[in-house]
Amino acid sequence: GVLGSGDFARSLAIRLVCSGFKVVVGSRNPKRKASLFPAAAEVTFQAEAVKKADVIFVAVFREHYSTLCELADVLAGKILVDVSNNTEINHHKESNAEYLASLFPACTVVKGFNVVSAWTLQSGARDGNKQVLICSNNQEAKRTVAEIAQIMGFTPVDMGCMSSACEIENIPLRLLPAWKIPISLALGLFLCFFTYNLIRQVIHPYVREQKNKLYKIPIEVVNTTLPCVSYVMLSLVYLPGVLAACSQLYYGTKYRRFPDWLDQWLQHRKQIGLLSFFCAALHAVYSLCLPMRRSHRYLLIETAVKQAVEKKMTIWVEEEVWRMEIYISVGIIALGLLSLLAITSLPSIANSLNWREFSFIQ
Repeated sequence: GVLGSGDFARSLAIRLVCSGFKVVVGSRNPKRKASLFPAAAEVTFQAEAVKKADVIFVAVFREHYSTLCELADVLAGKILVDVSNNTEINHHKESNAEYLASLFPACTVVKGFNVVSAWTLQSGARDGNKQVLICSNNQEAKRTVAEIAQIMGFTPVDMGCMSSACEIENIPLRLLPAWKIPISLALGLFLCFFTYNLIRQVIHPYVREQKNKLYKIPIEVVNTTLPCVSYVMLSLVYLPGVLAACSQLYYGTKYRRFPDWLDQWLQHRKQIGLLSFFCAALHAVYSLCLPMRRSHRYLLIETAVKQAVEKKMTIWVEEEVWRMEIYISVGIIALGLLSLLAITSLPSIANSLNWREFSFIQ
């Protein structure tokens, strides 16, 4: 059974029907909402829908839970699956699932499917995260909902008892929580190196020789900054491992807990490494664009004019040519190796490698 007639309820009903379940939808206006649901799903009044189902997905907002209280007698003994989310993190003292359980003590409440989008439900988990987080105080009810999720094409994950519901409800509201510190670190490093390169390449020549080199800011200064950020970030990936090893050697045990700052650092290594690769990739693109600048063309013409005036037949410098060729070649190889590290750090790839293979690549 599905209580509700919104977008999520409709997507849920479609997925359940496609998975072979007999679905009955409870709505306050069944005639008006019937056309929104698949023909195989029965759309009726809420009281009738509750009578016909043993497992009921409550797809209504928390504010409307109280409107279901008149169905308390009919709902007794049923499994209620709370799929709701909040608009803010920790918006209420208790989770929506716990609040629903307090309203219907005769029912068994299971929290689940709230981290799955309506689009993922309609596409059958092909284009989204397959995990469905489930928690409840009743093991049998959790097992029933997990079986339903598995038949629908998802991977159920048992998150424990109902006290985990608050954490599960906060997950869809968080915006890249593991990336805040690495991104702040990368931006801080970028500003420091950018300021240094700006002074060195633009401000200093203007102060000393009155040369206007502001045109270098958009590409040259940024391009000089990116590799600096990249290799510092890459060093920050491997440095905490060395510090952790030194700590274990100093205390003579690997069972002593690391300090909080080192523990947090170790947990953010993957994100720091991926940001290092991002900066390196941008540096490669910027470098390829250097000959395309108008300023570069002007400098080439100016060099050619000077060569003609001085009647020089060639300005070929063997050492500079070899230095640049080797520089570019080594840069390409380095970017390729960094790409390999970045790809193997992705969860979908890392999960397919055993520990020996992953260590070999590192």
